[in-house]
Amino acid sequence: MERISTHQFMTLGAAVLLGTTFLPVAAIVTGVGGRNGWMSVLPGFAVGIPYGLMVLSLIEKYPHKNLLQISETLLGKWIGRIIGVLYILNMGYLGGLLLGQAGDIYQISIMPLTPISVFYLGGLAIVFFLVKSGIEVFARFSEFVFPLIVIALVVNLTLSIPRIEQGELLPIFSGGIKPLILGGIKVVPFAMTYMLFLAGILAYLPTGKEELGQLKRGIWRGFILVGTIDTLVVIMQILVFGPTETVRLVYGLLVLGKMVEISRTVAGVESLFLGVWLGALVIKVSASFFAVMWGLETVFKLKGLKWNFAVGIVFLGIAFKFTEGANLIREIGLVDTYLTLPFASIWILTLWGVSCSKKGTAV
Repeated sequence: MERISTHQFMTLGAAVLLGTTFLPVAAIVTGVGGRNGWMSVLPGFAVGIPYGLMVLSLIEKYPHKNLLQISETLLGKWIGRIIGVLYILNMGYLGGLLLGQAGDIYQISIMPLTPISVFYLGGLAIVFFLVKSGIEVFARFSEFVFPLIVIALVVNLTLSIPRIEQGELLPIFSGGIKPLILGGIKVVPFAMTYMLFLAGILAYLPTGKEELGQLKRGIWRGFILVGTIDTLVVIMQILVFGPTETVRLVYGLLVLGKMVEISRTVAGVESLFLGVWLGALVIKVSASFFAVMWGLETVFKLKGLKWNFAVGIVFLGIAFKFTEGANLIREIGLVDTYLTLPFASIWILTLWGVSCSKKGTAV
């Protein structure tokens, strides 16, 4: 069976967690928390840390099993299968929407005359190759691409500093604490989406005592790193555009890229940024694809190339259904808030509680 190292787990986990969150996060938290919305990003991501530690605690007792298999053991076969079906539907629908987002971003940004199907098929081809190659190849791909994504983000933010408008972050706590709490709640689904991927990849992780400690450190380091990156993205957009314009710009970071100039001679470098950020989109869609395949194998014993093709067709069908950017973003928000967040949070907390109670009974 394939295995990934603790270092690969941290890098892959951070890459999946980051995904494309840096594109909509500013509009999301600023729409709720105003000019202080940036303060809710890191706490929102931090909510995922205890959930990640709960999930990792289960592999001590159930090594080399994913969370769906553990669910059947702890909650019973049929309840476990119902959870498995919900897991497949959640990750499958979200994966199709994210594939649609890839086409939307590239078509409106740099290639408006290119048929959107080209972006769908191109992105899905890369995803299909990674899934067919296995989780180890996917982890190595993330090890290579994730640092490039971070570097591209840092360069974009750094080159945007000359356009900063002073005073846009003031006054602090102008709207009180409540908007910040609501903003944090809007960020939590990003962490819960990662939890669903972690639920499947659990079976490929090392289970030694030393490795388990490294995995736990990888969890909180990944959340802090990604939360910090997204916080900086939000701060920069508020400083450059102001809170009102930040809310209006769904993909404000792309606009920042278009504004970047180097020594007043090189402009239009957003195409370079988008080339790197394609890796982020591929990683996020691939994570959803892997999760669906793990669910199908665990619940229905379905695996193989033909089922990969079937899942790919479903992803394409969902992507083609939402070709308008506004509808796509709205649908992703609804799935995150009303499906992913309650499903992942209740499922993991319930499993951890039942596992602890059974352990206590055994003692």
